[in-house]
Amino acid sequence: MSYEEYTIEGRNAVIEAFRSGKTIDKLYVLDGCQDGPVRTIVREAKKHDTLIQFVTKERLDQLSSTGKHQGVLAQAAAYEYASVEEILAKAREKGEDPFIILLDGIEDPHNLGAILRTANLSGAHGIIIPKRRAVGLTAVVARTSCGAINYTPVAKVTNLKKTMDDLKEKGLWFVCADMDGTKMYDLNMTGPIGLVIGSEGEGVSRLVRENCDMVASIPMKGDIDSLNASVAAGILAYEIVRQRG
Repeated sequence: MSYEEYTIEGRNAVIEAFRSGKTIDKLYVLDGCQDGPVRTIVREAKKHDTLIQFVTKERLDQLSSTGKHQGVLAQAAAYEYASVEEILAKAREKGEDPFIILLDGIEDPHNLGAILRTANLSGAHGIIIPKRRAVGLTAVVARTSCGAINYTPVAKVTNLKKTMDDLKEKGLWFVCADMDGTKMYDLNMTGPIGLVIGSEGEGVSRLVRENCDMVASIPMKGDIDSLNASVAAGILAYEIVRQRG
């Protein structure tokens, strides 16, 4: 499965992709290009809340595999996204309290793929990712997930904080991972829960962190001071599994 499969090039192909309802993660447009067809494509992209980047011709040529991009190139999701409601429905079907993993700014596709595997194996009902500054369901994610992408739904939302507020109204508690938190063994992480994992460099953003009910730290014994995001997700997910057990 190559990444090119999900790169759509050329004006007609891109407009057709939008109109057929395909999920487009990102649209690249030649900076300064203002003609009718390109304006139509940009309008469609805005309507679908797609991330738009205006780039140089060199950048487009670099992303293009056919060399026939005509000033527009779209990256489509390799897999369809679920809705948050579908994730909650999955928990209801299983008769379990919802357990959802929320990712705040994970940009590395290998991390998202690994977290999908962890989510699947630890019995999480789904993953929620933000639209901006985050990797989507690319072919690399699909490959790294070793099949988990077919079983664990991923929802993409415009605003992570607002989504958390909506889920709080449905009874979820939120715990985020941070070095300055309370040791994870000392927290009660049973019941309906959302586990929030931040990016390696930045951690969980301030607004999202302030919206969490608990901050959990993973005890560390070594000489380095941080864990890879997908490893941290795995450790905390299994502490939740242990407590629910």
